[in-house]
Amino acid sequence: MSRQSGPKGPSQRMLRVGELVRHALADVLQRGEVMDPVLEKHVITVPEVRMTPDLKLATAFVMPLGGKDEEKVLKALDANRKQLRMIVVKRLALKSAPDLRFRIDDSFDRGSQIDALLRSPEVARDLRVDEPEDER
Repeated sequence: MSRQSGPKGPSQRMLRVGELVRHALADVLQRGEVMDPVLEKHVITVPEVRMTPDLKLATAFVMPLGGKDEEKVLKALDANRKQLRMIVVKRLALKSAPDLRFRIDDSFDRGSQIDALLRSPEVARDLRVDEPEDER
């Protein structure tokens, strides 16, 4: 019987390995261990890494500081994917090297959209506790 992430979400192992990969990637990018002119110009945060159940694919969600040059940064990360993969594997001593895939992290944008929605007058009106009519 195989253990796959279904409605329950990712397993503890997937979360642990994803967090290890995230830390290693963030450290490599912070130290500038990959010689790429685009990556050297940007401070890149890695808020999350999601692993597949077989731990063979790691999707790293990244965001350049200030949200500038997202496409350039993604292209540079993809171009240096093999080098990043080898550095991560050496640091973590994993059995197999997960293939790295990079995506722009849009969770901050979604969070601000939800915040704006919750602060809208229509939602505030619906959330307001109405007094019973006989107390008015």
